Amino acid sequence: MTHVVTESCIKCRYTDCVDVCPVDCFRKGPNFLVIDPDECIDCAVCIPECPVNAIYAEEDVPDDQRDFIELNAELCQNWPTITRMEPHFPDADEWVDVKDKRGLLER
Repeated sequence: MTHVVTESCIKCRYTDCVDVCPVDCFRKGPNFLVIDPDECIDCAVCIPECPVNAIYAEEDVPDDQRDFIELNAELCQNWPTITRMEPHFPDADEWVDVKDKRGLLER
């Protein structure tokens, strides 16, 4: 099993989760993070660190977010590894409660 970053991360991209990952499985895109399913060891330490509750164990991904399982696997192939916490976007807090952000995902 792996963990999956879902829609809540889009336009927020807090990186608190990255700092606790023991295997550096996070990849950084322009406005979203993903988890490389081949690197994730299913330790779950990232889940409580995410301030927007965007990370789920694969089997727990909500039905309306299941497409993010494939999306994480796809995008991790081209995005660079991120291993340290970075400052969040200046307007990240404004995006926390926004729904339906899929169209805002930058590849």
